[in-house]
Amino acid sequence: MYSLDVIVPFFNEEDFLEESVSNLIKANIHDHIYLVNNNSTDKSKEIALKIVERNNNITYLETSSRKGKGVGLMKAIEHINSTHTVIHDADLEYVPSDLIKMKQLSMKNPNSLIIGSRFIGDVTRDNKYKRTIFANKFLSKLFSLVHGSNISDIATCYKLIPSEDLINMNISEKGFSVEIEIISKYLKIKNSSVFEVPIGYVGRTFEEGKKISLYDGFQYLFKIFYYRVF
Repeated sequence: MYSLDVIVPFFNEEDFLEESVSNLIKANIHDHIYLVNNNSTDKSKEIALKIVERNNNITYLETSSRKGKGVGLMKAIEHINSTHTVIHDADLEYVPSDLIKMKQLSMKNPNSLIIGSRFIGDVTRDNKYKRTIFANKFLSKLFSLVHGSNISDIATCYKLIPSEDLINMNISEKGFSVEIEIISKYLKIKNSSVFEVPIGYVGRTFEEGKKISLYDGFQYLFKIFYYRVF
C-alpha cells in the first residue's frame, strides 16, 4: 500500500507556518506530517504545537542545538513510517496543491524520484530576484553535466522519494546543501528514473525571511563535484 509522509522543517516562521501547514493539509496528500523545529527563537514552536493539538496525524519534533535544513530532515527521517516521503518548506514559497500531481506520478512510478521544478512548464511564478533564477539554472545545468543527468531544478524543495532510499542515504549535510546530497546519492545509489513536474512558486524577499545566502550557493557548487566523486 502506498503511503506518503511529509517533512516540514522550519526556523523562525511565525508569520507563515500556520498558513503553510493549513495549505498542506488542504492538499490532502499525506498520511502523516512531521513539523521539525530547528531552534526557532520566535513563536513558531507555539504555533506548531497548536497545529498538532488539532490534528492527530501531525507530529512535532525538535532538533538539537545544531542548525540547518539538513539537520531538520535527519531528525524527521528517524520517525518516517511510510513508503514515500516528500519535503515541504514552512514558508509560503511553494504551493502544496502541486504535490497532488507529484503524488499521482509517484504512485505510477513508485521506485522513482519525483522533483517539482520551478523552471519547466507553463506555470505562473513570482521570482523576486533574477540573480537567483540565473544561479539556480546555472547550477542545475552544471549538476546535470557533472552527474550525467537532465534535471532543471536541483535546488527545489519539492522532492518526493521512496522512504527506503531516503533512509539508506544516511544524510550528512546540515544546511541547504542537503538538496544536492539527496539527488546526487539517489542517482549514484539507486540509479533509477527521475521525473520532473512543473510547480508554482512565489518567492519571498530577504526582508520577508528568505534564508538561503550567497554562501549556500558556493556550497552547492562545491557539493556538486564532491558528491560526484565521493
